[in-house]
Amino acid sequence: MGCSLQAPAKQVEGTSHPDRDAQFDYLNKVVAERLGVSEPVISVDTKKKELIGRYGNGGTDWRPRGDPERVNVHDFADPALGEHAKAIPYGIYDIGNDEGWVSVGDVADTAEFAVESIRRWWNTTGNVRFPDATTLTITADAGGSNGHRVRAWKFHLAALAAETGLGITVCHYPPGTSKWNKIEHRLFSFISMNWRGRPLTSIRTIIELIGATSTQTGLTVAASYDPNWYPKGVKITDTQMDALPLQRHDWHGDWNYTITTT
Repeated sequence: MGCSLQAPAKQVEGTSHPDRDAQFDYLNKVVAERLGVSEPVISVDTKKKELIGRYGNGGTDWRPRGDPERVNVHDFADPALGEHAKAIPYGIYDIGNDEGWVSVGDVADTAEFAVESIRRWWNTTGNVRFPDATTLTITADAGGSNGHRVRAWKFHLAALAAETGLGITVCHYPPGTSKWNKIEHRLFSFISMNWRGRPLTSIRTIIELIGATSTQTGLTVAASYDPNWYPKGVKITDTQMDALPLQRHDWHGDWNYTITTT
């Protein structure tokens, strides 16, 4: 009857913001201008949280015939690990140099954790790659720990700007368009391919697999464990927000803004 077994296709996007295309144009213009003068531009996001332990991981890996990797039947978090049962990889992708940095935490995906990951990238890699930089441009999703409505994200970025002396510009992708964030298909997809079929038995294993990710086109990745504890639910007051050196752009100041050093 002309039928075949088919999986559902994710093609129905639903409603979109009326300024979606215009925001893409604006974001791409800002990125091109910054790259044109050799200033750092990074794409950031949190990769999917992963259970730590001997759990099944999608995909296949080369093994001796008849000897598959043995993993747990059920994917229940290990109660012995408590709040540290999941790995939280936060990625920074250097758009101009095709380099990735991933900070792996195991507590909570908070705005403080996100900014600390950017700080670690800058202190270990960014300031070496860009010794004369005066600005840092960040492209990020509209939601999550680095969402455009998250006060703590802006608060901690202001602290980073003051520490580094960099004027930090953030351009958010419009709501519902996170799959176009470059870090998704230029970094995270290759990490997932690299560890497919392998159980993520420990933080060390996760970091080693991330760090071993590379492509024939030149992608290199570094990874580090973040042992810090980040509390959830920290509130930033109106007074604290008003004191931030935050300059909203004329075009969609909720999505595009610059945090100066003073």
